[in-house]
Amino acid sequence: MAKTNPNVIILTTEEDVAESLALYVSQLSAKTIEEKGSFSVVLSGGTMIDTLRKLTLSPYKENVNWSKWLIFWVDERVVPLDNPDSNYLLAWKGLLSKVPIPKDRIFPINYSRSPQAVAKDYEARLRNLVAKKVLPLSASGFPKFDLMLLGIGPDGHVASLFPNRTQRFDFTDWVTYITDSPKPPPERITFTFPVINSSVNTAIVVTDKEEADAVAIALNPVKILPPLPCAEVKAESLTWFLDRDAASKLQPNA
Repeated sequence: MAKTNPNVIILTTEEDVAESLALYVSQLSAKTIEEKGSFSVVLSGGTMIDTLRKLTLSPYKENVNWSKWLIFWVDERVVPLDNPDSNYLLAWKGLLSKVPIPKDRIFPINYSRSPQAVAKDYEARLRNLVAKKVLPLSASGFPKFDLMLLGIGPDGHVASLFPNRTQRFDFTDWVTYITDSPKPPPERITFTFPVINSSVNTAIVVTDKEEADAVAIALNPVKILPPLPCAEVKAESLTWFLDRDAASKLQPNA
């Protein structure tokens, strides 16, 4: 299916974004489960999990069919799962421990001290799920998730694809690794752009003035070269959720 232009939703406060995001995710969950019987969700770190907090409260906690969800991570720090830097631990504390998603439908990394080995293992597990037809393939041959939930950094990075690192140009692997992330911790794994851009639905959620410049550059009709990584995100349906601070530097016609 053709990629569409992004839908940009600008709300007043972070609280408003959290409310809107919960409604968006819950409605998408219901629609997708009705159509295909499952709902594959890719989480990220940063402030995303906190912004998803409304899903752990009524009415969403009771009304969402959590048993049909599948949980993955767009990127992960190569640390043990109980390490404070772990995106899994962040998600577990803020979301996954509070809703009844079966543990065998949650797919954190298998930690080892080698980022390359962790990336290869995660890709192998995705390939196994594709082989079992748990995950479909896109027309371009990459796993196709139902929803990606992404944040961005002040430098415009998305997942662990940074402006000045070569991983953003990896169009072959499903999962790659980085040992010199400009943002600590340095060792991470990350989905590549072909996987990110195969998603059916993607929400980019930004609720901080620190990212306002990156938001303005990414959504400006006049594009810079090379583009910021966050400007290269595509999906069949792409929605930006912004609060007033994040949108403060947008051009009027953006």
